[in-house]
Amino acid sequence: MENYNQTVLSEFILMGITDRSELQAPLFGLFLVIYVISVVGSLGVVILTTVDSGLQTPMYFLLRHLAFTDLGYSTTIGPKMLVNFVADQNKIYYFCATQLAFFLEFIISELFILSAMSYDRYVAICNLLLYTFIMSQRACQVLVAVPYLYCTFVSLLVTTKIFNLSFSGYNVIKHFYCDSLPLISLLCSNTCEIELIILILAGFNLIFSLLIVLMSYLRILESVLKKNSAEGRRKPFSTCGSHLTVVTVFYRTLTFMYVQPESSHSFDTDKVASIFYTLVIPMLNPLIYSLKNKDVKCALQRMWKKLCNVFS
Repeated sequence: MENYNQTVLSEFILMGITDRSELQAPLFGLFLVIYVISVVGSLGVVILTTVDSGLQTPMYFLLRHLAFTDLGYSTTIGPKMLVNFVADQNKIYYFCATQLAFFLEFIISELFILSAMSYDRYVAICNLLLYTFIMSQRACQVLVAVPYLYCTFVSLLVTTKIFNLSFSGYNVIKHFYCDSLPLISLLCSNTCEIELIILILAGFNLIFSLLIVLMSYLRILESVLKKNSAEGRRKPFSTCGSHLTVVTVFYRTLTFMYVQPESSHSFDTDKVASIFYTLVIPMLNPLIYSLKNKDVKCALQRMWKKLCNVFS
């Protein structure tokens, strides 16, 4: 029995998105396009905010790390999911624990980077004269380093706790990647401790990061309403538009996924929500920031001219 449990621990079977054979090819094509766009977009933002001299500000430093986390968790999920469509081989071995750890690392990091970006907008609008001092290079590094360290601890804690428990003989994961909730349903050990840990950590991560976002934008709103001119009110909101769009979409999806009542929980609805925040949101974020941001569009034009000069 001990040997059997060890086999189960080292091998899981992902059910995937659908078992309907006629949908495999169309879904593969759709998700391949989505994944390629998200990778190209996120890599483009990372490269652009690194090499362009006009984007060397705290706002774009944080945007670079947002794109990095988008690239991280979409790449953790996307390639394996695409392989399962064409190879008809849904087995996942020791990579299951690795996939869970990296997914938690990047998805939680995105929460705190989004909250850091809202704090940056608050300082830029409400404390403009002190902006350079408050959002110094060291402060920006701390704003991303602390979440990365914390998220590494959380991901290792949750992954270690889950995979140190005993699994039943049923090793089919009702999902298209290794996530904590589907894995817990396969455990035959007492899951109260790990469920409590996940509940506390998920609640803390969502509530604490969302509070920072809400407090930042409440202060921004208070500051904007004090302005007399319509232009003075419009400009701050235009600079926050992209970030507000990303925050709204991301938090609404995560809230639907993890804060819905257990009675309405189903793995089918979880799959739809997971597809949205693991593949669609990383594709949308670079598009939102590039299409609604004049600085990014100008930087893209400068890079395009440089590339044309090099190859002409």
